Formats: sequence, structure tokens, C-alpha cells
Amino acid sequence: VFNAETAELLSHHQVEIKQEFPREGWVEQDPMEILNSVYECMERTCEKMNELNIDISNIRAIGVTNQRETTVVWDKTTGEPLYNAIVWLDLRTQSTVERLLKRIPGKNKTFSKFKTGLPLSTYFSAVKLRWLLDNVEEIKKAVEDGRAMFGTVDSWLIWVCISGKNGGVHCTDVTNASRTMLFNIHSLEWDPELCKFFEIPMEILPSVRSSSEIYGLMKICPSRESGALTGVPISGCLGDQHAALVGQMCFRDGQAKNTYGTGCFLLCNTGQKSVFSEHGLITTIAYKMGKDKPVFYALEGSVAIAGAVVRWLRDNLGIAKTSQEVEKLAAEVGTSYGCYFVPAFSGLYAPYWEPSARG
Repeated sequence: VFNAETAELLSHHQVEIKQEFPREGWVEQDPMEILNSVYECMERTCEKMNELNIDISNIRAIGVTNQRETTVVWDKTTGEPLYNAIVWLDLRTQSTVERLLKRIPGKNKTFSKFKTGLPLSTYFSAVKLRWLLDNVEEIKKAVEDGRAMFGTVDSWLIWVCISGKNGGVHCTDVTNASRTMLFNIHSLEWDPELCKFFEIPMEILPSVRSSSEIYGLMKICPSRESGALTGVPISGCLGDQHAALVGQMCFRDGQAKNTYGTGCFLLCNTGQKSVFSEHGLITTIAYKMGKDKPVFYALEGSVAIAGAVVRWLRDNLGIAKTSQEVEKLAAEVGTSYGCYFVPAFSGLYAPYWEPSARG
């Protein structure tokens, strides 16, 4: 929670979410755990604000940001997820991508580049959704029965937090939609031809809104006694990397930010025109700050593994006991004698887009 006038951080809370690795290259999260962590963070943050004697009734708006591309399908009648969320860096869709490539003349990975800004890759949501429709009987059945809803994590959270099965709002924003491979980044609509290519029924897709408008009001969570933010409008939604671009106030053409989390992402604002790279960068929507406001674009260089390699050094190799120790170890080494380790645990993203590359 921050002060809207000064941008001063007033209070925060965070919870680490468990990643599950059911098989090599598979990465999943439990959508209910994500949801509960959000509730817990909101309640604990509000408790901390009370301790600081800050009146939580001054909270005017809630914003949602999420790891992009992570794919959730849920049942709108029960409100329950139909499968774990498939996380953005999951590689199970490699065979799906290869199968789809065979249907494209010349196996051209960039066949939809001028519509979506993206190459055909395991990274984006459409192939994850295709895998779910091909491999999870329950999802197939829910789609046939008209019960299934697809979304990235922002859609799942907004739907549940606004009313869930009692009339939740099924929406996403332009930044998250632009990471699905199903969205035309110029017309700002789901693309019927691409949906047909991936064989994805358009009725399960969320409506697409701007990144800044009122989607609905926060409802009390049925499983908890209190709902500190009940009635506060949810009025902001941006994929995490776009939120970082906005948070660093890169509003001018040519301004860029780089963030280091699980992965590493360089986004450069290209203003109101979409720029297409000849060098393996992707074109994405940066933000759209209101229904009637113009859309801004960005070029992005995506690296799948950055902070995750630190976690791997700590948890898998046992080279360091804490993440902080890695910096100290790196600083002690004078030279690597020309030896480098490329952590291609989820293949390589920009500029190669090669899912079969390994560390």
C-alpha cells in the first residue's frame, strides 16, 4: 500500500508460493494457493496499517499484477480450478509447438508476428491452453458443457475477488491479453483466425479492458471472517513486467527498465507505435491507461532464468546456504578463465526462441 501523492510505501506483506515440478520441465502452481496468499497479504497488510494508526478506509483502489502467460482454467459453476496453473516457464508444450509448426508453411515460428508481436513458443498462453484441452479430460468436458473459463492469473483473481460464481467479472487487461498469442495488438481484440489455428473456443476467453478502469468492487472472501478491503474498487491490472515499466515511470518513447526476478526482462517503451524487431525481441503492449486512452507499445527482451538460477544454486547444488551469499562468492572470483554457465533450464527465450537448449 502506498501514498498516491508521494508514492511512499506505507505497508506491505509477502508470502512465497510453492512451485510444483511434477515432471522434468513441468512447472505448476495451485490457483487456490495463489488466491489464499493474496487474501492473506491483504489482511496482514491492513493489520500492519492499523498498528501504524493509518486508517484503512483511506484505501481508494486495488491494483492486480501477475506473472504473465501463466494459464488457469476454472469452472464457473463451482468456482473451482479444473487443473493446476501451468506456469509461464513450463516446457511441457514443446511437442504441442512442434505439432503446430508442421501446420505452418515453411515451419515459420514468426508466422503471427505482425498480429501478436510474438513467435510461436512454449512461453505463451495459447499453447498451454491447447495442451490442457488435449490432455485434461475434465477441462475438455467443462468446455463442451459451457462451464469452462480461461484466464491468466489476473483474470482468475479478479473473477473470484469480485463475486466468483455469484456473478464474477471475467476480464483481463490489454497487457496480459497481448501475451496469449490469441490477441491482435493493433485491433485490441481476440483474433478469430488465431483462435481457429489453435482450436480454442472464443467463448472461454475473458473480455479485454484497459489497464486502468473500474472492473468491479472487492467482495468479502467466504472462507474468512473479515474482508478488510470489501467494497474497494479493483481498478488497475497490468502484467508484472508492464507494471514494473509503469512503476519506474518509463512513460516516454525510448525509456526502458530491466528487472531481475525468476527471469530477467528488459522492456523499452516505443510510444504509440508498435516496432518489430529483426533481432528476436518481441513486440508487446506496454499499457493503456483508461478506456479512451491510447495504447502504448514496448519491445521486450525476455530471459527465462535469472533469480531462479540463484535458487537452484542454493536448493539443488547446495553451493550457497542463502541467496545473499551468491553475490559474495561471485565477488571473490578474479576471473572465470573464459568459462560461462548459461542457465537454459527452460530453453532460451530472446533472441533465439530455442526450447530445446539446455544449461
